[in-house]
Amino acid sequence: MKEDRIAVFLEALETGEKAYLEEIEEQALKDYVPIIRKSTQSFLKVLLQIKQPKNILEIGTAVGFSSLLMSEYAKEAKITTIENYEKRIPIALDNIKKAGKEDRITLIPKDAAVALKELEGPFDFIFLDGAKAQYIHYLDDLLRLMEEGALLVTDNVLQDGEVIESRYSIRRRDRTIHARMREYLYEIKHNKNLLTSINPVGDGVSVSVYRSEDE
Repeated sequence: MKEDRIAVFLEALETGEKAYLEEIEEQALKDYVPIIRKSTQSFLKVLLQIKQPKNILEIGTAVGFSSLLMSEYAKEAKITTIENYEKRIPIALDNIKKAGKEDRITLIPKDAAVALKELEGPFDFIFLDGAKAQYIHYLDDLLRLMEEGALLVTDNVLQDGEVIESRYSIRRRDRTIHARMREYLYEIKHNKNLLTSINPVGDGVSVSVYRSEDE
């Protein structure tokens, strides 16, 4: 398909990262740990360079790759990242330590639904890349934690194209996440506090800007 050829062409144009990031990414792919796609990485880096955030919140640390990537493109930012998968937490902490970023990246080893309610913020940049079925349930807390002009960047919103399909064509076990993702996309497009663009980058990335109600 033409879209696939375009994706391959664009990925071939991508430049490399620092050696330690390349190593983490390579190992993660070998271990079947989900890592943000090359095109998503590029998009995220540009957003960070434009925004230059000071306080970043990430939901979904995995092995720490995206936190470390963000630390390279938002040099003055403090990053708070949340991960609940016990097997990945020590790997992420080790990667952060080896990179010498312990003073800038704080990992919270908790379920995001719990951790978000305990955070105070505010944050000026949020990267949401955790449990897809929970995005809609996180949203109220995310809005509470965002300051005026903050960006909410959400990954994997197109679910490899399944989000556009009828629920009856989706495997029964995937119908809950399908319905919740569609609900999430509707909400971030219609919420009076958010101005949102949904982009076919990688597996779909939405970018929402927080604005107060009286604007």
